[in-house]
Amino acid sequence: MNERRIDLAHTVALGSIDDEDHQEVQELFDSEDPVLRAEFIQEVRDTKEALAVLATATAATPPPSLRARLLAAIAAEQPPVAS
Repeated sequence: MNERRIDLAHTVALGSIDDEDHQEVQELFDSEDPVLRAEFIQEVRDTKEALAVLATATAATPPPSLRARLLAAIAAEQPPVAS
């Protein structure tokens, strides 16, 4: 699989695909090459798995004050202020 298709698989895994990329993915799935399709699907799966591991490894507990700040911001209909 070429670098462009690997990048495209990562975009799909991240859920940040745009219309142009969507068309390219559709063309890939419509292709007659089942090996290429399988490699693409596997790359998407591997990327999602790696992202899940990374998210778990880097998860942090938010500060206790965050909930109160968010609820106050929602009540005031203003975006929360970063601290």
